[in-house]
This record gives sequence, C-alpha cells and structure tokens, in this order.
Amino acid sequence: MVKSAQKYLLGLDAGNTVIKAVLFDLEGQQVAMQVLDGQTSTPQPGYVERDLGELWANAGTVIAACIAEAEIAAEQIAAVGCAGHGNGLYLLDKSGAPLLGIQSLDTRAASVAEELSLAHGDRLHELCLQKPWPSQTPALLAWVKRHKPDLYAATGTVLLCKDFITNRLTGARVSDISDMSGCGLTRMPQATYDAELLALYGLADAEEMLPRLIDPADIAGHVTAEAAKITGLAEGTPVIGGYFDVVSSALGSGAGCAGDASIIAGTWSINQVFSDAPVVDPNVFMVSAFGAGQFVNIEASATSAVNLEWYVREFVERGGHHDDPFGYCNQRVGEIAPRLDDPFFHPFLYGSGQGAEFRAGFYGVAGWHTEGHMLRALFEGVMFEHRRHIAVLQDAGVNIDRAILSGGGARSPHWPQMFADCLGVPIVVAEAQETGALGAAIGAAVAVELVADYAEGIAKMTRPRQTFAPNPAMRAHYQKRAEIFATLSDAMQPIWAQMRSLEDNS
Repeated sequence: MVKSAQKYLLGLDAGNTVIKAVLFDLEGQQVAMQVLDGQTSTPQPGYVERDLGELWANAGTVIAACIAEAEIAAEQIAAVGCAGHGNGLYLLDKSGAPLLGIQSLDTRAASVAEELSLAHGDRLHELCLQKPWPSQTPALLAWVKRHKPDLYAATGTVLLCKDFITNRLTGARVSDISDMSGCGLTRMPQATYDAELLALYGLADAEEMLPRLIDPADIAGHVTAEAAKITGLAEGTPVIGGYFDVVSSALGSGAGCAGDASIIAGTWSINQVFSDAPVVDPNVFMVSAFGAGQFVNIEASATSAVNLEWYVREFVERGGHHDDPFGYCNQRVGEIAPRLDDPFFHPFLYGSGQGAEFRAGFYGVAGWHTEGHMLRALFEGVMFEHRRHIAVLQDAGVNIDRAILSGGGARSPHWPQMFADCLGVPIVVAEAQETGALGAAIGAAVAVELVADYAEGIAKMTRPRQTFAPNPAMRAHYQKRAEIFATLSDAMQPIWAQMRSLEDNS
C-alpha cells in the first residue's frame, strides 16, 4: 500500500566500498534504508580501485530497493542528495563513459606527492590550504599524466565519488565546492578553480577536464528518463551538488555552526571544527568550504575504524563463525580491565598523514594477553591517532569544548566513552546513525526550500542520542599510554622507511 502523499528526502552515502540509500521524512526520521557493499580491486601493492559500472549498478539497486521498502510513490521524493568519500580519482572519457575509479585509500602517487611537496608545498598551501598527499585527487591525476599518458589523453572529466553517481542520475558533469576544496583543487577562501594552482600540480592542461563547480545545496540537475528506469526515481526529481562526506556527516550529526566540533570514526579518522573563516596553518591537513563564509577545518587520515573493519574481515568473519562480528569485538573489549602495560596498536594499515610508509603493528604482547587485549589495543590506537589530529587543530588556535562523534565507531558501547576520557571533553553521539546520508538530505531540503538554511535544517532534522561525560580517573591512564604510543611511532619510523625502500626495490 502506498503511503499518503507526504514528502520525503533521499540521501545517498557512497563510501570507499559501501553505498547506502536512506529515505528520511521532513523531520529527519529514517523511513527506509538499503545498503550494498562493492568490490575493491588491488591490482598492485598500493593500488585501491573500484569498477565504476558496479558502483552505478549498486546505486541503482539500493535506490530502487529503498523506495520499495518504504512503500511510497517515487513522486513523493522531493529531492536527492549524495555524499561521497573525498579525494581519490574518478575519470570519464570524452563521451562520458567511465575510465577509472581510484579510492581514497590508494597510495600509488606517494612519490609524486612527495616531489610536489618538496617543489611547491608552501605555495600550494598558500593557495588551497592543503599540501600534496598520496590519495589527493590532483596528485593522482599527476600520476596518471606521468605513468598512463594514453589514459590521461582520453580523459574528458575529472570527478569525485559522489559526482559520478550524480552524473549517472542527471547526466550533469558537476562537482561541488566542499569536495573540490577538500581535494586541493580550488583557491581558498574563494573556493574557485585557479590556473596557478593547476600549473603547480603540473596540470595546466587539465582545466578543461574539471567539472562545473557549484555549491553543495545547489541543484545539479534532474533525474533522467534512463536513470529513472534503473533507480525507480521519478523522472525530473531534483538532485543537488552533494557533499564531501565528512562535511555531510557533520551536518547530519548536528554540527554545522561556527565552533561546532565533529569527530568521525569511520574509514578515515576525521576531526573537524566549523568556522566563519578558514584556519591558515600549514600543520592543518585541509580546509573545506561548503558555502559563503562556511568552512570546515579538518585533520584526517585513513587510520580510524577501517582498522576494526580489517580485523573483522580477516580474523572474525572467517568461516562465518559470528552473526554479529562487530558486536563480538565490542564484547571482547568490554571484558578487559585496562592496565598501563596492555599491548599497543598502530592504526596505520593504509599509511599515515605523517608518511605513506607508516605501517600497522601490535606491540608489547605477552602470553597472558587475550583477543580482548588485542582489540582494546586497536580501539585505543585509533583513538590516540584521533587525539593527535585534534591536538594539531588545538595548536592552530581552535578550541574544542565538546564534540559530536559519528561514523561506525559511534555505534560501539566503548569508543565514545574512551574518546571522552582521553580528550577530557563531553562526547555527544547523534540519534541518527546514517549521518552522511542525513546531511545530504538536509542539503536537499535547503535546495528545494523545505527549510530556510542549514541552521533550520539541522535544528529540525537532527537530535542527540547520548552524551558521554569524561571520567577524570581515566585521564592520567590515557595520557601515559598516549605518550608511549607516540614514542613507539617515533621509534618505528626508521624501520618503516627501510621497509618502504625494500618495497620500492622488489
């Protein structure tokens, strides 16, 4: 039975593998959700790619299934918004056909990024408030130009993850300022393309490949007849420019005003604070713009819950022994009474913002330690790397009195309290679990004037679920262990560098 003719908003969230379609009512309540996990390809060490045909097929499947689950008419969906992982590289040829999909965990461009940093790092930061790094979109494009010249010559459009889905939905070749500023391809604070910036990347000839640039909550286009057949959406449904997913997740968790702090424990460790003007500090990883006078100052690296996802995939899910593998891990962590001499874990499975050569590892393991100790070490290691990022923001002059935690890590019964104890500030967990999709839906509501602005959308469509107050008794414990964690990182760097040289020579 089709429900009454009330309006809904569809939020899409495209991560490095998973794509979600989530339907919300106008109060931000989740009505239906469908999820599909795609395949990642690693054709060589350091390469992390995806098949773009599969990505679009999965998007069509989850959208259609979400509409069917909700039992609504497609015409009741007022607008669609998509969020996607930042950086990486998604290329279309000159006819609009997919060429290449590189995820933001890829490190093939490490040497290119290092060269760019040595040659132009300071000037690049002056222009875009970001220095080159391995998975950064322009560094990857420069790698393609150098190592795959035929592919580069065939490229018609450079997109980011969510832009590819928007393109398949609407036919439009657009991107939004939050994603393009987040990947270092715009002059800041203007958030516009810049010829000098491209030239410094060695991409002076790439300007014609860049998509039309719009604000995230601007309408990028409308669902085409072809996309309507694939997705079940109504032809003509508005689709907005969409968001760099870290911005969208923050909006969907309830952050968005100047001074709000958002921590996202997902694939990436995202630590961000909103402001009216960008923080200008070469130690801060990046700044993203998402509207006039609206900026997010971001410290981030691929060092967060992706480590737990790896552990679950490789050690817990083998043979299908656990129906709830993440619940199993949380149970094991809860069994451990923390001690100062517990094992440590470096969460560097995909390198670090401090160096692509960083590697993960367990340290200080003894015969009496159990799987629970190993998992608690993993939880702590992820948290300590978040703590290091937050310290960089604080050193740049950003004050954090409380923070909203979102991402998969926020669903753990242990991680939010660990963050509160270690950081010494209250940690708020949002009611919504699918904050990335909800943030995109809030932007869609702004675009079709169902709310006046982000502030009204956030107030109307987000709510806190729980607040975790710091336990002062644990502060000294985490302080001491964080110091040892950092000492271990320093001690391992020469070994990681040596391992990198062995990899290069293999």
